[in-house]
Amino acid sequence: MLSKVSTPLCKHCMCNSARFGPQVARRYTSRAKPSTTQHQDTQQSSRLENNESQPTGDGHASKSEPGAMTRRLQEATEEALFSGGSAGRRAVQDAGFSEELKERLLNKIADAKFQHDHSSVLTTKDLSSAAGEGTRHIAAAAPWTGEEDAADTVLRMLDDAKKPLKPEFRGTFQPPVVDPRIRRAPVVHPRQRVVNARERASVYTGMGLKEDKGLSDKEKEEMRKEFRSRFEPTARAMPATPSGLAALANEQIENAIARGKFKNIARGKGVEIDLARSNPFVDTTEFLLNRIIQRQEIVPPWIEKQQELAKTAHTLRSRLRTDWLRHVARMIASKGGSLEEQMARADDYAAAERLHNPKQGAAAAAADASIKPEQETAQTTTNELDLRPLPRPFRDPDWEKAEHAYLNLSIEQLNSITRSYNLMAPELAKKPYYSLQRELDACFADVAPLVSKEIKDRATAPRATTKLTSKPSPYSGEGIMSGLTGKDSVKIYDTRAQPYGFKEWWKDVWRKE
Repeated sequence: MLSKVSTPLCKHCMCNSARFGPQVARRYTSRAKPSTTQHQDTQQSSRLENNESQPTGDGHASKSEPGAMTRRLQEATEEALFSGGSAGRRAVQDAGFSEELKERLLNKIADAKFQHDHSSVLTTKDLSSAAGEGTRHIAAAAPWTGEEDAADTVLRMLDDAKKPLKPEFRGTFQPPVVDPRIRRAPVVHPRQRVVNARERASVYTGMGLKEDKGLSDKEKEEMRKEFRSRFEPTARAMPATPSGLAALANEQIENAIARGKFKNIARGKGVEIDLARSNPFVDTTEFLLNRIIQRQEIVPPWIEKQQELAKTAHTLRSRLRTDWLRHVARMIASKGGSLEEQMARADDYAAAERLHNPKQGAAAAAADASIKPEQETAQTTTNELDLRPLPRPFRDPDWEKAEHAYLNLSIEQLNSITRSYNLMAPELAKKPYYSLQRELDACFADVAPLVSKEIKDRATAPRATTKLTSKPSPYSGEGIMSGLTGKDSVKIYDTRAQPYGFKEWWKDVWRKE
């Protein structure tokens, strides 16, 4: 909003309130004001100025607050001056004000016009030093006119041409390190300077600055003619028809093919387009390193060590669980009883194992998620009906004693690989060491629910028969010879003649006929 006029202007507006009505109406009716009325108003305003300029009894000028009517007339005057343009200036000149008041009003109009024309610069000047680049750009931008600026359109097209990187992949600006300390130039011995001068001078030797290029007189004349033709005022001959332009383009393409310009262009269905290669936000060095690693399957040493550690641990745990499952199933089945009794005994051991040695961590969550609602309901009903005491978890000290040497050696090997891995891995990727008792407890907890199914499979699965047996099979009537020779019937003849061996073969070879 434009600032208000000074106090003398308000007093003149107050004293001339009687004549503002006809003056404002004159802007729309274009009727001239009588000179007598103008003269009377001028005299009245001068008398009021003289009365106000006289001091009061206490020695100070009277300062009264303007009323509501005065403020309203002041706003109307400002609106007429600033929005009227030349009409506002003409109204100031025709109002009969003094030269000082006219100068003040015209200066105020010029000041308002200057602030309107240079509003962006003035706004930027008043911004604080903490304002960002975006805030300064918005403050200095031109007001919206309803159409997008050409510069903004080009900037938007450039931003949309390439897909920007994700925020987590964007790098941060690292300011360059500047050393403010003054350093003296290294002192070079005069002998070293002479040696360097000789080496630099040898660079220009053999450049052929004063020698001929080895061209013949005919080649020199052709070169001069070609250079001379480039500076001729006439343009080069160009075809004016579409067919001539096509022939010229084909000629240029054929010349490029002859020079081998199109040999390395990738073509065909299996061409892989890597978008990161043309992305300006990705560093070229980083892109080349990533491509080398992907194509050559190169990984850091600690990643290879991690893969070796995971493979060794998986092999040990798989073998440990397989051996323990087979041993538990045999031991429970060896106690006798029907198949249902053996499976019930295995379920009791599994319940006791689940009570005394529950699964830990992700294994327990995966096992709970794998249980279906029907199985969970049936298991809950069985546990509610069957309230008999559970046995202790199944353990076999003899088996543990027999396998202790092998297991202890395997754990030591795992810990050795883990130690080597932790020495080269980063801090967040390091792994804890393995413990034999912890691995056994995890094995017992994982195998216990599978014993019942293993007993059932061993009892109901068909028995595997082998053909390499000395006794004939009751099902096929075949023995060991039938397994070796096949199913075809073979007749063997017995004779009392001397067998044909190496000695007989040697005699037949060297026998003279």
